[in-house]
Amino acid sequence: MTDPVLPHVHSLYRYPVKGLSPEALSRVMLTAGETVPFDRAYAIENGPGRFDPQKPRHLPKVSFLMLMRDERLASLECRFDDATHTLTILRAGKQVARGDLRAKLGCSMIEQFMAAYMKDSLRGAPRVVAAQGHSFSDVPVKCLHLINLATVRDLARVAGRPIDPLRFRANVYFDGVEPWSEFKWLDQDLSIGGAKLTVFKRTQRCEATNVDPATAARDMAIPALLQRTWGHTDVGIYAKIATDGKISNGDAVTVL
Repeated sequence: MTDPVLPHVHSLYRYPVKGLSPEALSRVMLTAGETVPFDRAYAIENGPGRFDPQKPRHLPKVSFLMLMRDERLASLECRFDDATHTLTILRAGKQVARGDLRAKLGCSMIEQFMAAYMKDSLRGAPRVVAAQGHSFSDVPVKCLHLINLATVRDLARVAGRPIDPLRFRANVYFDGVEPWSEFKWLDQDLSIGGAKLTVFKRTQRCEATNVDPATAARDMAIPALLQRTWGHTDVGIYAKIATDGKISNGDAVTVL
């Protein structure tokens, strides 16, 4: 007889540039009121700019290059260096662009590549944007995005095919609880590692989830499947960081 699987963190990710590929983490130090360090710290505006780095504010994701409309982004592998803010973009394992995103020249190198690579999707010249302390999340609150892997498996069961959890672009993937049970955690506190989180919202899915992150193919209709089967389009939850603390792969996830 096997021991039951207890609720735990399966994997951790961040997305240094909105819409581009994730980076796996083994552990991360969280700060109350913030998000994962460097998560969505940068974005690439699609055409005439509305983002003012002197007065940063939340903008709809359609202002930026993003997977909901621009699935070609999924064929790029991106690496970000914290110390130098250098973004390296690879395609099919080969470097195609590299630049320090703090510097005008570095941004220009990334922008020139995107201008050519995404030319059919652009409304104007692409522009790398950022502001101190700002996160280009899909929601106007600094938080973490959490996904229950059991829910993804249940969705795959109904779809009749495997579903890569990375389609959902979460920060924390956890396992060991019943599918869909995370929706009962709204307005409750979670303990993960040394941090405490407060769940405040379910994650409404958009067409970005239809894109396979491994192939860049738009090969599913996940929001439609959710609506048809469960009467909603939600997978995942958002949680604010309530107390500082380190979380790691394998940490227990406890509802307080």
